[in-house]
Amino acid sequence: MALIALKVDVDTLRGTREGVPRLLALLARHQARATFLFSLGPDHTGWALRRVFRPGFLSKVSRTSVLQHYGWRTLMYGVLLPAPDIGRKAAAAMRTARQAGHECGIHTWDHVVWQDNVRQRGVAWTQQQMARAHQRFIDIFGEPPATHGAAGWQMNAAALQQIDDWRMPYASDGRGDGPYVPSVDGRALAHVQLPTTLPTLDELIGDNGIDERNVAQHILALTAHGGTDHVFTLHAELEGGLLAPAFDALLAGWAAQGHTLVPLATLHAGLDRARLPVLPLRFGCVPGRSGELLWASTRSGAA
Repeated sequence: MALIALKVDVDTLRGTREGVPRLLALLARHQARATFLFSLGPDHTGWALRRVFRPGFLSKVSRTSVLQHYGWRTLMYGVLLPAPDIGRKAAAAMRTARQAGHECGIHTWDHVVWQDNVRQRGVAWTQQQMARAHQRFIDIFGEPPATHGAAGWQMNAAALQQIDDWRMPYASDGRGDGPYVPSVDGRALAHVQLPTTLPTLDELIGDNGIDERNVAQHILALTAHGGTDHVFTLHAELEGGLLAPAFDALLAGWAAQGHTLVPLATLHAGLDRARLPVLPLRFGCVPGRSGELLWASTRSGAA
């Protein structure tokens, strides 16, 4: 059938300490491998509450019960509680993912700061944020990261160039419908982008009668016919928490459909770069997600 690359975004201290171990156990039970992308610096989750005035944000919060998933303590980090340093407090939990045979890479230095600022910032700021994450990853794992997956699917031209400067052959920084080679100012970059191609659980729950009990069936309907490889993004705070039963059902359903669950590295290894389209830096909206995200379509004639 097809490959489904599992991309695990780990956003918070709680997600690292509690969600990652739960996901490792779940993945082991299904003999699935994944790519874990870690937030490596301060946990300023509380600052995200400033997004209350962003179109679509309140709708998403009301549908996905942020307090239940993240907990009051996490939502106070950077507001009423100091922001803990995730990389210093939870390095051992991060290393367990690699010890279990999963691919590990960078999500970000400071999730909220990156997601809310990168599109408006320049080269120096971008390089500084990424350099902090890169060095912290090396401090924790003893080697450079394999790949990068941007926080909030937010990037700029300098960030895409940094992926090349790190000599990463692939990254998964945005959304789209298939792998492509990104370009900046009309120049094709060296790495390949493997965008998230399937909706996330939290984008679907609470809309059109979809809830935690049937959300897996909705995604399985999108992969039922096989033949197309996909990237699925999950979050340690969600699928490693209250949405674990739904993710368990999803993993079982994909196995029943005959799909192979792999890290990003495996998906990339099967690609012929010469046959991939070259696409410019663009942004677009995704149903169930507030704001614009890095987005690309490989379909001819798509906007």
